[in-house]
Amino acid sequence: MLKIGVLASGGGTNLQALIDAIESKSLAAEIAAVISGNPAAYALERAKRHDIMSYYVKKGSYTAQDDYDKALADIFNRHGVDLVVLAGFLPILGPAFIREFERRVINIHPSLIPAFCGKGYYGIKVHEAALASGVKVTGATVHFVDEGTDSGPIILQKAVEVKDGDTPESLQRRVMEEAEWILLPKAVGMFAEGLLK
Repeated sequence: MLKIGVLASGGGTNLQALIDAIESKSLAAEIAAVISGNPAAYALERAKRHDIMSYYVKKGSYTAQDDYDKALADIFNRHGVDLVVLAGFLPILGPAFIREFERRVINIHPSLIPAFCGKGYYGIKVHEAALASGVKVTGATVHFVDEGTDSGPIILQKAVEVKDGDTPESLQRRVMEEAEWILLPKAVGMFAEGLLK
């Protein structure tokens, strides 16, 4: 069975989507470990509630990016992780980590890449930018992670309508409900079935 390692910095709603898919038997996988660089991340609490091993790894404790990458990789390798999922993870992963898990790291981004992505586009900032631009459609993208920022090959995308009167918060919620929480378990399932080349 596919073993997943999840990296999350905040509330862990995408982690929860994976947990729900696994518990409902719609996703044949196991979450082996969850790591956060934020000790207050609710993602860590979600992991504990579902008896998933969880770890707090502070990036500031490491002077070099390679050392931080190695610390994360060592935890995942200890748990036999096959696929790493970035589920709202803010720190940038370095080349050493990407090479260690080459073509085995995926990310969920709250826009239709190549729109509103790259350096500085994360969390609510993505939705603020979408609203400021006046687009009528936004969405979410699952992609492989490479050494760039939001630049790896796209796996899945789903569009979400921008409605009159949307706030960044209401748009963020709709993108999560209508796109992110659907796409991420689907992409992991595709990986588990060997459908991603």
